[in-house]
Amino acid sequence: QVHLVESGGGLVQAGGSLRLSCAASGRTFSNYGVAWFRQAPGKEREFQACINWNGGSTLYADAVKGRFTISRDNAKNTVYLQMNSLKPEDTAVYYCAADQFAYSRSAKQYAHWGQGIQVTVSS
Repeated sequence: QVHLVESGGGLVQAGGSLRLSCAASGRTFSNYGVAWFRQAPGKEREFQACINWNGGSTLYADAVKGRFTISRDNAKNTVYLQMNSLKPEDTAVYYCAADQFAYSRSAKQYAHWGQGIQVTVSS
């Protein structure tokens, strides 16, 4: 079982930056692909970015491509989401998710989820 904890969220002005962290414990995290999703009020959870087990491959949603960067440090069992040029429409609860060798935009491919963290971007 992998336990995921997100951190780094908060309130930021439009145009600002935040870096989210997803810290994992419990299993060999280096075998796990990780994704970030977000869910805004009244909307479905949507894919933002994912990274494969060794960090060699990444995917992004069109809405965040060029603004968000996903990375990982397997020595620290942590995956990051650097979010730049934030917009009010980026306001949501952000979740990290993981599963062994997962590399997918689909939430169904990830069995392990963090509790989520709020990101609020003011205009």
